[in-house]
Amino acid sequence: MSQFSIRVYGIMINAQKQVLVSDEYIRGGYYTKFPGGGLEFGEGTLECMVREWKEELNQDIEVVEHIYTTDFFQISAFDNKSQIISIYYLVKPVSPFTAKLLEKPFGFDIPEGATQVEGVRWVDWEQFSEEAVTLPIDKVLAGMVKHRY
Repeated sequence: MSQFSIRVYGIMINAQKQVLVSDEYIRGGYYTKFPGGGLEFGEGTLECMVREWKEELNQDIEVVEHIYTTDFFQISAFDNKSQIISIYYLVKPVSPFTAKLLEKPFGFDIPEGATQVEGVRWVDWEQFSEEAVTLPIDKVLAGMVKHRY
């Protein structure tokens, strides 16, 4: 049986030409990715984007444009059973940006027994590249963002 996981992510670039990334500790691994998450049954991708940013960052956003949808096969790094389809949008804040920022990559404490911890930080445009993110689809997207914006 085929299993698909649809993930929706937002790319935010601030006035200082920095890109927002999310550093996450997930089940023993460390990943730098873009803010966003899983599409829930019954919701559209734009609704998902708005919900995820509100849940994770307490940030109200507007979706500016679609950037990319995965166009190659990618197995999930987390379960090795489901095919990942990632959809990326350029987003902009419509409320003041108040999320607590990490001062360095993975600059958070991991409480004993925690399976997931996350935080966000800005990456300067000069340092932003495919190497700035962990997951294969995000690497493709990072190259596109660097080229397009």
